[in-house]
Order: sequence, then C-alpha cells, then structure tokens
Amino acid sequence: MPSYLVESYLANSEAAFDDARRRASRAAALGSGVRYVRTTFVPEDQMILHRFEAGSVEALEGAGRLAALPFERIVEVVEAEEPLVGSRPSARPTHRGGEGS
Repeated sequence: MPSYLVESYLANSEAAFDDARRRASRAAALGSGVRYVRTTFVPEDQMILHRFEAGSVEALEGAGRLAALPFERIVEVVEAEEPLVGSRPSARPTHRGGEGS
C-alpha cells in the first residue's frame, strides 16, 4: 500500500500538536483504506508531518478534509528499513496541493 506524508504548519504548542494528532487519527477512522502511522513535528520550523498509508492520494485527501486536517501538500514517500549500499528505491512521488490548490 502506498505511503504518504501530509505536510502542514503548526504553532509550537503542545495543545496544537495534540489536536493535530487527533485530527490525523480521525482522518484514518473516517477514510476508507486509510491508516495513520505516525506524526513528526519540527518545532523550529513549525512544520508537522503525518505519515499515512492509503490506497490513493485522493482517498487520503478526502479523509483529511472530513477530519478537518489542514495540509499544504501530500507527497507519496518510499521508506526503507535497511540502507542499500550503492542503490536507491525507485518511485514516482505524487505531489498534491492542500486546501484550495
């Protein structure tokens, strides 16, 4: 199943971080075939990244909107558990603008 990062900006506050995580979890509950994996917050940049697995970027976008999860963009990602010496995984990332784009 494809993996995606949902990128957004967030004030550096514990309450905002907790709310964002609740919305990400709710997106998975509301979306068909959407699984919430984790959230990473970069306080210095006020950037938050939610990692999901979903059947398509459209399914994830729809679930995010239902959960009122704000996002700047959704990008397909490829992750590896172990580094491969001398090679990289091949993937075609999907870039989607956020609300209104």
